[in-house]
Amino acid sequence: MGIVFYEDRDFQGRSYAVTADQPDMHTHLNRCNSIQVESGCWMIYERPHYIGHQYFLKKGEYPNYQQWMGFNDSVKSCCIITPVRTCLRIRVYETNDLGGRMMESFCDYPSLCDKFHPRDIQPCHVFEGNWIFWSNRGVSDWGAVTTIVGSFWPRVYHDFSVL
Repeated sequence: MGIVFYEDRDFQGRSYAVTADQPDMHTHLNRCNSIQVESGCWMIYERPHYIGHQYFLKKGEYPNYQQWMGFNDSVKSCCIITPVRTCLRIRVYETNDLGGRMMESFCDYPSLCDKFHPRDIQPCHVFEGNWIFWSNRGVSDWGAVTTIVGSFWPRVYHDFSVL
């Protein structure tokens, strides 16, 4: 599995190839304007150590940072989204003290809003795996800090056809 980052648009300039999680790529690239995902699915982050804006990329070519909905040309860390065949486990709670209503999930739960009002979800307890929470907001609002959660999935990818 691999991903290649390029400093310039259209896969030009200095490049850096990655086959495993990279918590800090700042010494390898000054900027990132294009990406080729050769295999697998990846989460890329604008800052080191998996913080800042994050973007999910699957196999394909991204000739400029607007193609992956990037806010800028900064990519400083990345991690692979590992395919699995089993379900994982998470609990979400209604209040910050892990109280109130609770819901536990062992698999993908595409519409959390059916069980919880989005404003009601505060903390979560991850028992197994890594999970991605998605907001119900539009693409233009992805950079907003929000506790609104519309759906969640394990940080794994079940569609093996894209690998």
